[in-house]
Amino acid sequence: MENPSGKIIQRMDWSIEAIQDEFKSAYTSLDGLGPCVSIYGSARLKSSSPFYGLAEEIASMLAEKGYGIITGGGPGIMEAANKGAASKKATSVGLQIDLPFEQKANEYTDKAHSLKFNHFFIRKMIFIKYSKAFVVLPGGMGTLDELIEILTLVQTQKVDPVPIILVNNDFWGGLLDWLKNTLHHRGMIGDDSLQLFKVVETKEEVISEIEQFYATP
Repeated sequence: MENPSGKIIQRMDWSIEAIQDEFKSAYTSLDGLGPCVSIYGSARLKSSSPFYGLAEEIASMLAEKGYGIITGGGPGIMEAANKGAASKKATSVGLQIDLPFEQKANEYTDKAHSLKFNHFFIRKMIFIKYSKAFVVLPGGMGTLDELIEILTLVQTQKVDPVPIILVNNDFWGGLLDWLKNTLHHRGMIGDDSLQLFKVVETKEEVISEIEQFYATP
């Protein structure tokens, strides 16, 4: 069937061999990786954005606590977080995705830990496998996708509970209202689902939430 838009459609290789190879490559590259925190957020925000600076500071503080930083490896919030890790000479991982619009790896990822994936689901699994916490700054569709993915996996007990921290109530307030006043109100999620994440304002609160989580027996 002819593509009516006339646009070139990029097809992924869905063969078992290709998928296995992508997993193996990631596992090999990240073998021996220490404890890390994933930081999500918009690729579109410039260095002049206050959220860029906040992401850099959060990553720097986490690095001082002994954590490596994992991001999507691109610009914006991802670049800021990798920059914060690099400033402390901490592990700085970039998990890129091959997209029709080319996106270069930011300069602050470790070369050995700068990976490019063909499949979103493999990339998501690698984020989850190697992360001890997830810090979610303001972002768009990709950020929402990653947030809902980890919330669903924790809710359904497919992965162990981890700190999931949303930064900036003003940005996330509308989503929280919808979760509470629509999904929860209509019985589509329970009270426990609303306890899976925390919303904070400051970098200090991010660190505190992670430390408190792992200090609890």
